[in-house]
Amino acid sequence: MNDWLIDDDRLPRERRSLLPGEGFFYPDSLRQEQEKSEAAESLTDAETAVVADTDADGLACVGLVREARGEAALVPSGPHEIRQSIEWVAEYLPAGATVFVCDLCPDSPADIEGLDVLADRATVRWFDHHQWDEDLAAAVADAGVDLVVGDSEEVCTADVALAELDHPFPDRFADLARVTRDHDLWIKEDERSDDLADYATWADPEEYVATVREYGVDFPTEVEQFLEDERVEKEALIEKAVERARLRKVGEWTVGVTYGRCSQNEVAEALRQQGADASVIVKPAGSASIRGSESFERAHEVAAQVNGGGHPRAAGCKPDVYDDMLDYAHHWTTQGAVAKQAIVDAFRALADEDEGVETER
Repeated sequence: MNDWLIDDDRLPRERRSLLPGEGFFYPDSLRQEQEKSEAAESLTDAETAVVADTDADGLACVGLVREARGEAALVPSGPHEIRQSIEWVAEYLPAGATVFVCDLCPDSPADIEGLDVLADRATVRWFDHHQWDEDLAAAVADAGVDLVVGDSEEVCTADVALAELDHPFPDRFADLARVTRDHDLWIKEDERSDDLADYATWADPEEYVATVREYGVDFPTEVEQFLEDERVEKEALIEKAVERARLRKVGEWTVGVTYGRCSQNEVAEALRQQGADASVIVKPAGSASIRGSESFERAHEVAAQVNGGGHPRAAGCKPDVYDDMLDYAHHWTTQGAVAKQAIVDAFRALADEDEGVETER
């Protein structure tokens, strides 16, 4: 395939907003080999490792661990990559080392296969704040892992790490955890939380960690300028997604549904202002974000029905509706019609369940 076909710089913004980024078209097998090689290199001879989600919350935890423990190898991970990350750490990290797993929650027993092997070789501590299945939490603890899960409605994982790591942190790290929480729990009371979220998305993870360790949430001028430049494109893509949105009535809730490559929190806030109790933002890569509000705090219940999970007001998923590239082609040309319907059906299932309970009474 010619590189120019997926070159973002040449595509008009409208078309760019409908298609996934260039990385989507890079085969998973090649990406995995590259990530495995990078993990092996960083873990060899390391005394401490951090397996973390690469959003602002996960990377804040990396910064906290490094501040408390010195250098620590970062193994970037995600909700669907937990088992793979565990396997790599068990294979390449020296025996007797310490491993921190941060801001990750397993969805099934398969996600934690091999955890007992890792716990036999290393001290493993797991910090999180998502909604955990009780049996999975018990299985993690039974493997010999020190698991601490904070209240998902009150704290982010950075809060948990700050409290659990035995270290006299400078005040900027408490500010970092607080502002990270403001973003991660979608409290939206501190305007700097958008800076954290955007910088974590656009910057290299190592750059982000180094910056917040040194400056906390008060970024230097060059970072502020970088964010300002990037936000021109961000705001334009948000506008495209909001224009495409439609409000749908599902049970007693109004659900805003849209599609596009965009920043989901800002789109969801715009739809909330239009009257949406909840919002669904389907992405060109196939995943989707579900955002709630004061009138809908069941986003994680919706996501759980479509291969995902998360928090009452913020969750993510990837509906199992893609069998081959023709399905993805249909996804792009219909602006996510099948994925949208699968998620709306999940909302409807909750509404039907509530109606059934009410009828029984």
